[in-house]
Amino acid sequence: MSSQDEAAEEFQRHRPRLLGVAYRLLGSAWDAEDVVEEAAIRWLQTDRTGIAEPAAFLTTVVTRLALDHLKSARVRRESYYGPWLPEPVPAGRGQLGPLETAEQRESLSLATMRLMERLTPPERGVYVLRTAFDMPYAEIAEILSVSVDSARQLFHRAQNRISGVDRFESSPAEHTRLLESFLAAAAKGDFAGLTSMLAQDVVVYADGGGKLSAALKPVTGIDHVSRYLTGLLNQFPVEGLEFIEANGNPAVLVTMNGQPHLVAIAIRDGKLAELYVVRNPDKLHKVA
Repeated sequence: MSSQDEAAEEFQRHRPRLLGVAYRLLGSAWDAEDVVEEAAIRWLQTDRTGIAEPAAFLTTVVTRLALDHLKSARVRRESYYGPWLPEPVPAGRGQLGPLETAEQRESLSLATMRLMERLTPPERGVYVLRTAFDMPYAEIAEILSVSVDSARQLFHRAQNRISGVDRFESSPAEHTRLLESFLAAAAKGDFAGLTSMLAQDVVVYADGGGKLSAALKPVTGIDHVSRYLTGLLNQFPVEGLEFIEANGNPAVLVTMNGQPHLVAIAIRDGKLAELYVVRNPDKLHKVA
């Protein structure tokens, strides 16, 4: 086997981890795959004789490429048509790195990834590497070219900006139960039952991306959300439901008016606090 073949095999061993880093930083599977492919090219073109830890080297390359890419991606998102949501992805079987701890699962959830849009690229980099991959601050500091103290400060700042009133907590069983109950009530037209599951400050984020119609602003508050869901279901009855896994949590593909939608939720204090409705067909290839 040639050295290039060996290098390619070495890269493939680390590919799930690298995709996990890039996806969490970018919120787009397509962009993450582009970044990982560019890292693969650099890896094969690099003199690898002095690289003692390929995983560390490749993580550094992917992180820096992704953070550079994130700067231009944010410019595009500022002109995005309506609310922007991360591209839902399947994450089982270690396809995007480890999901063994609550912190690792949470780092991949649509709720957390939406909140990460609040962070600066360096804050996002530190937060992802620390929470999802449990990397020491010294390694994170080297990757981001900052001091260890700065890496710690960036992490605590990111934690503060993501936590607080937006903290979502639920067991997988509770998540599944509430999602199933919500969809059963919606399918039956049980609007009283549906409303009883909503938090008072519930928010619906609908991402159509200009491809399909969707609310151009988040719908907030139990009254507005109830009217929004009632109107939507009256206009487009549910034609089909398929439960799936997306971003480490239960989700469902709902067919309405012949079009698939991904519906996911975030839970706070046993109530449905946020709904994510992804209608943009460009974002449904991985899960549909």
